[in-house]
Amino acid sequence: MAQPSKSGGSCGEIEELGETIDDIVPGRAKAVVVDVDDDVYVAVGKGSSSIVALSWALMHAATKPSSFVYLVHVFPPVHHIPTPLGLLPREQVSQAQVASYMHQERVKRQNMLQKFLDLCQSFEVQFDTCLIESDQIVKAVAELIPVLHIKRLIVGTSKSNLRKWKKGGCKAVQIQQNAPAGCEVKIICAGRQVTAPDQSVSSSPASDNPHSDKDTDGETRNKKTKGTADCRCIPVKLL
Repeated sequence: MAQPSKSGGSCGEIEELGETIDDIVPGRAKAVVVDVDDDVYVAVGKGSSSIVALSWALMHAATKPSSFVYLVHVFPPVHHIPTPLGLLPREQVSQAQVASYMHQERVKRQNMLQKFLDLCQSFEVQFDTCLIESDQIVKAVAELIPVLHIKRLIVGTSKSNLRKWKKGGCKAVQIQQNAPAGCEVKIICAGRQVTAPDQSVSSSPASDNPHSDKDTDGETRNKKTKGTADCRCIPVKLL
């Protein structure tokens, strides 16, 4: 299994590796003393609320030298391929057409994720990325939590989406409601942590002091645990 570089060094291309969910969490550099409680997972996507959520996480959650940030991105599987004749099921087009389109989609995904990687690098925090291929964002993220024993998950949302919580239309709230016990899911909206039902503010803005007292105590990470999830996960190697 590939061993990614996660020390905030220069990031080149993102290499997607088709491995199983059991291999989604690569090993950490041996020189780093860590505590799994310091790990922070941040759900990211195309919306601007994701970069705001990551900024909040870097300023308020991933503040220890042993903190490790995982960017979780869910993308839909490809069922149809665009052709001159319109969208066709991938089974009806050539392998070359499928490969070409899949490559284009990977490049788009890499470009979308790059701003998140750059932000993590600017904070000099250890980080890695895991991609999940699934049609159901909420279910995929919720089922990933027990597999990786995620204890802290940060999700972002916009004010307009947060207003939809009563109708069940806010994915951030759905993830929070479906998260297994033992995982603290924080919802970040407009740079603040909010409580979905009444949208009350429970923390200071992301512009506050980004540093807290440092604590280097921890224990060696051993987190690769077998589990099941109704999605295909692809770890990412940062070269």
